[in-house]
Amino acid sequence: MASLLPIRAARTVSCSACRSLASPAASQLAVPLFRRNFSTPAEEPPVDYTDKPRWSYTPPRAKAPFSINALESKRPDYPVNNDPKLLDQFYIRFFGEGGDKILSDETKWLAVTHKSFDQGRRGFNDRLAFLGKRIVQLQASLALAQSPPNSTMNTSDPDQPDRYKREPFAHPALEGLDNLSDNTKKYMTDKSKLAELAVQYELVKVIRWCPRKPDNLAGSGIDLVLAHTLYALVGAIALEKGGVSANKVARERILAPLGFNVTV
Repeated sequence: MASLLPIRAARTVSCSACRSLASPAASQLAVPLFRRNFSTPAEEPPVDYTDKPRWSYTPPRAKAPFSINALESKRPDYPVNNDPKLLDQFYIRFFGEGGDKILSDETKWLAVTHKSFDQGRRGFNDRLAFLGKRIVQLQASLALAQSPPNSTMNTSDPDQPDRYKREPFAHPALEGLDNLSDNTKKYMTDKSKLAELAVQYELVKVIRWCPRKPDNLAGSGIDLVLAHTLYALVGAIALEKGGVSANKVARERILAPLGFNVTV
């Protein structure tokens, strides 16, 4: 029992010390060892987004508590189109007369928005481009298969005789199969050719993206972005107007100007 008395006394002293620290007077004297100061932006007054279209603003919950542009202050700003009239003029050039009425306003802006714009917080066209690329590639394969043999797209030599004097099976439906090769289709639908076509449509004026080097668009991959956006336009048509309209747009507005033998 005598050996337990010092332990009980120590517990009593420690409990009394804890109660003294928990008192209001002690809490006022206590000083924290570490203190972190976070600077938060001043609270902005609430904004009514009821009548504003979705493409024209960043959702409030998607905004960061600090300025992302401040981290990239050395990079110059790249001007991006915000004029709906300029966008409508592009759709008229691309789709033809009345092209500005084919798609809804939200889809028109979404189709020309790259994921680099506004950190992707307003939506971007990756899914539309994925769908549109499959449609364009399918129509390109059909156009090559339906092209006459011995055309400029055929890489084989028809005048070369067979050393074993064999005669291949011939059928009108199989005449264009020699045109259908991976190298031919990749060459005809290369991103550089699609980018040149996009420049003819003046897509550069309305595309929304944030290049890594605003003073060097080629080094920032503008050819890939333009080709990606052309695919997204076809995907947008498929989304709102169906596959028949998307196939027609792919043949008439993309493949025919690239030199494919399509029925328009």
